[in-house]
Amino acid sequence: MSWTRREFLELASAGAASMGLAACSAPAPQRPDDASDQTPSDSTAQPADNVDRGEFKSLALDTSAWKYDKDNDVYYQLGLTYCLKPATTAYESLAIFVPGQFFTAEKKGSTYSCTVNEKAVVGGFTPSTAPILLPINSGTLSPQASPTKYGYDGLGTFLDAGCVYVYAGFRGRSAGYDSSSGSTDLYPGGAPWPVVDLKAAIRYLRYNKDALPCDVSRVFSFGFSAGGGVSALLGSAGDADIYKPYLDSIGAITHDAEGNAVSDAVFGSASWCPATSFDTADASYEWMMGQFATSGTRADGTWTAALSQGLAADYAGYVNDMDLRDSDDSQLTLDESEGGVYTLGSYAAELLSVLDESATNFVSDATFPYTYTPQHIDDPSFPGDPNLATTRATEAAVAAAKQGAQSAATGAQGDGGADATESADAPAASTTLPAGTTQVQSTIYDTVQNYFAALNSDYWWINYNVSRQEVSISSLRDFSMHLCPAEQAVPAFDAVDRSSKTNQLFGVGEESTLHFDGMAGERVAANADAYASMDGWNESYATAWQDDLEKTDSLGTDMATRVSMSNPLYFLSGTYDGYGTGVVAPHWRVNNGVFDTTTPLAVSANLVLALRHFSGVEDVSYVPVWGQGHVMAERSGTASDNLLSWVASCCG
Repeated sequence: MSWTRREFLELASAGAASMGLAACSAPAPQRPDDASDQTPSDSTAQPADNVDRGEFKSLALDTSAWKYDKDNDVYYQLGLTYCLKPATTAYESLAIFVPGQFFTAEKKGSTYSCTVNEKAVVGGFTPSTAPILLPINSGTLSPQASPTKYGYDGLGTFLDAGCVYVYAGFRGRSAGYDSSSGSTDLYPGGAPWPVVDLKAAIRYLRYNKDALPCDVSRVFSFGFSAGGGVSALLGSAGDADIYKPYLDSIGAITHDAEGNAVSDAVFGSASWCPATSFDTADASYEWMMGQFATSGTRADGTWTAALSQGLAADYAGYVNDMDLRDSDDSQLTLDESEGGVYTLGSYAAELLSVLDESATNFVSDATFPYTYTPQHIDDPSFPGDPNLATTRATEAAVAAAKQGAQSAATGAQGDGGADATESADAPAASTTLPAGTTQVQSTIYDTVQNYFAALNSDYWWINYNVSRQEVSISSLRDFSMHLCPAEQAVPAFDAVDRSSKTNQLFGVGEESTLHFDGMAGERVAANADAYASMDGWNESYATAWQDDLEKTDSLGTDMATRVSMSNPLYFLSGTYDGYGTGVVAPHWRVNNGVFDTTTPLAVSANLVLALRHFSGVEDVSYVPVWGQGHVMAERSGTASDNLLSWVASCCG
């Protein structure tokens, strides 16, 4: 008899008393009253008499070093190094921004000595209840530098709501050099360093709980795309032992001055279009979109078209081995349809129901005549670093020049993460998008009936019930072909030429890009002889994945483990070895543009399905937005206002 890990753990838990077994179940998320009681998991707890209580005293926040923006009533500190042995202070440091009313201050030369004003109230919060907001301001996991200058633009939205805003730097998807220090030593980057650095930053805040006017147990992380994936990891892998060697290597805080363990678990995680779960991201892309395409790298006769079909089938096998469940607690599975395509079954029906609900919400939200403009962004624009816009513009120009030179020299395909022009088939919900959004030609629809008639212009596949104002879609294939076509090459994330940003995420040192997808690697190895007779094949591909998958990082960690450390499902699903080894946030918000051709809808859907059945998760807000693509999708309003409303509801 075969068992899912979930079933085994439930059986072990139920039989522990009679069989003498230790109960094995996912720990409920915990929210300590203060940082001195941060013991969400036994693995992080240490006896007070077993540690050096002064080990981290150099990381104590200097309460006399606050700067003050009098015009906007904001206290702030920049450049606070959050670990003892940073690989790069330019990235492993943070800035803290505090509403002025939360402090009572005395001027000391050019700085202020601040104590907490316990009687203050800002936006419904007091210094004892105010949450900490932690933005992950990179959609492609470029390194996030700690601010070196202060700028108020955008901060007022969050500070006026009574939140403490912490902009933490972290290393990005590649190793690099610290130009600020002039060092010629290459510091390690890539997975899992972004999440490791942010964990260290969270521990720093809790270590300094007495100096900060906030509830340090209420940390909310939020991010877009790959940054949203990191936010999901922070929410699912609190205090997980798998990160311990990395945290120890940078001297991350482990205990406070009293010897009590300090946690890196968060209270809430928010994400837009999260790019994550890279063990199956390529396969889910081919299952959701790629297997229905017939051009480019999916053209008939190419080896990548065969790979696309194979990965789609592999994804079906993955889903059927998983323990994803619907609202009735029934396991979701995929069934084979005609031609060996797995588009039937309860899992496909679940995703169709997500799309149906999204389209129905669009009908109630939209006002006609309606203008639809396709949009795509690479990075969000969360405030905190006034230098970021200039930095991104420079990086984009350099990257464009480099890509142009490479294309001219080799004729190679662009990377799998490049911007794509989206088709103008349907209107988007009314919303204000961040700066940096790419928009293309608009389409105007004068009535809702004409909108659906336009979608059905070639054949009938989407139904609009006028009397009930409900929408239903005939199949995932029809949806993909009409509104969400495959626009990334095969594979979408682990590019054949290792040119994608995700290949960079799993590079090691000077080997800046590596293959990482074990599922794709197995498929290529098993079918190399067959692929050799197809268009586009190169004999070097036969061993390319296998060679890269055997490589280890600077701490000796293998590729499969690094991929697991970048997968929230590793900690949330019983089919993974990491199930239950992390403290999981009680509050979640996941938004997705359902027209996203960069990251498949299945990624966010799987995350939400796992969370809804994880013990102790209190609420999961899932908002799939019809008509929006790879953007900070919202049904209405602005992303920042809606985020703050959600934060307030979680703290209520």
